[in-house]
Amino acid sequence: MPRYSGSSWRSYRPSAAVAGARAEPSGISADCRILGLDPGSLRTGYGLIDCTAAGERHVANGCINAGSGDFLLRLRRIFDAVVSLIEEHRPGEIAIERVFVHRNPDSALKLGQARGAAVCAAVGLGASAHEYAPRAIKLAVSGYGAADKAQVAQMVTALLHLERRPAADAADALAVALCHAQTRRLAALLAVPALPRVAARRAGRPGVRPGARP
Repeated sequence: MPRYSGSSWRSYRPSAAVAGARAEPSGISADCRILGLDPGSLRTGYGLIDCTAAGERHVANGCINAGSGDFLLRLRRIFDAVVSLIEEHRPGEIAIERVFVHRNPDSALKLGQARGAAVCAAVGLGASAHEYAPRAIKLAVSGYGAADKAQVAQMVTALLHLERRPAADAADALAVALCHAQTRRLAALLAVPALPRVAARRAGRPGVRPGARP
């Protein structure tokens, strides 16, 4: 299996995307396959899209069911499943949702460990990984940072022209992938140098007086 480019961790910040684009404009390619991950200790959603100059195209989506048994075995299932996804679909970049602060410390800890298993699987194969806050993902997909799961799933279905709405975890994972696709497109656009200004010939511009400024 060919190795992927190095890791680059960042949150959804336009300024960071602009800085990265200006630093390495040649590294931004219009065509890329993105794997979005929505980590969970019981179910981890995944969504694959192809990002091209013409837009985004759905490839696959689903959920990794880790089961309800021993927690360490669940982490191993998540790790193995993400490895299998990367080996099968060969995504160029990985996008994953950042862990949010949970009211229950034990739940937050388990969620973080599940996310860590998915990240280790991706980075261990040399994939380029990117991190986004939940609010930034909702804002990028629906235009509203406090959108609920149903709204996110509806927008994902519309943006990718899906025949039916995906499961909640899979829809969230596709939203992560779409958020990253938008960030890449923004960075690519801002990396393009400004077009040179071309002075118009006065003779070809009606209504311009001789000696007038263009």
